[in-house]
Amino acid sequence: MKKPPPTTAPPTEEALIAAMSSQFEALSKQLRVIAKYVEQHRGEIGIQSIQQVAENCQVQPSAIVRFAKHFGFSGYSALQKLLRESLARHISPSRDYQSRIRGAIESGAQNLKSADIAHALIGGSIAGMEELQHSLQEPAFEDAVNLLFEADSVWLMATRRSFAVSTYLAYALQHTEKRVHHITSAGSMQDGQLRGLRSGDVLVAISFAPYAEETEGIVRAAHERGAKIIAITDSSLSPLARLASAALLLNETSVFGFRALTNTMTVAQSLFMALAYRLELQYQPTRNNASLPLSMT
Repeated sequence: MKKPPPTTAPPTEEALIAAMSSQFEALSKQLRVIAKYVEQHRGEIGIQSIQQVAENCQVQPSAIVRFAKHFGFSGYSALQKLLRESLARHISPSRDYQSRIRGAIESGAQNLKSADIAHALIGGSIAGMEELQHSLQEPAFEDAVNLLFEADSVWLMATRRSFAVSTYLAYALQHTEKRVHHITSAGSMQDGQLRGLRSGDVLVAISFAPYAEETEGIVRAAHERGAKIIAITDSSLSPLARLASAALLLNETSVFGFRALTNTMTVAQSLFMALAYRLELQYQPTRNNASLPLSMT
């Protein structure tokens, strides 16, 4: 049964995102596209005209108005006002620094030294890390660590640029007593690699827009088999997050059109370190020098 639209507009950005997430499956195809855009570009909508948003979503402006009214707003301007006010509350020196970095690069893009590129990437990563520090969803992170702690078998899935992160987790988790399965998609054999997955296993899946079809397929198959999903992704509306028991949402900075992996790798390392801490608490050494084999070089 479709949920009726709210009679009043959500009072906060967080409430709007929650409403979009809960109603996402009941939305029309056009409204789903708009919901994804609003969730992923909420910081930009405050300065974008309705025509710009419509063009970016490849819909008519009337669809944007329909979307706003569906969630209780009088129109696009009221929706825009909510997101603009939220951006003003959350704006930080790190965002300002990132904007200045980008402006400097764009204005002198023809005369950059190699060191300038390095500083731009480092500066962008610092800005992104500072934002992650403030935006980390602590309840979801705790849920993810609990799932890993309780699981006997952990499966890992990521492709393309995210593959480096799943590879790190495969390496790190092998220092525990968990059964670790890294789905590499080599030779497009990812479906076969998943055959050993059982109900109660945990799958850590990593993907960002545009989402990798291979990862989406594995997440759907694992969910159908009764596995618990930990998603590291960029949107509560992503195909990974909608099936996840714990969704860790983050965004990476982009310099010269290349997105960093700094935040994603930090979250992955944090997951492992938090798990290792929990496992260490459960460990009862039989010798004075006994310890879990968690040291890594």
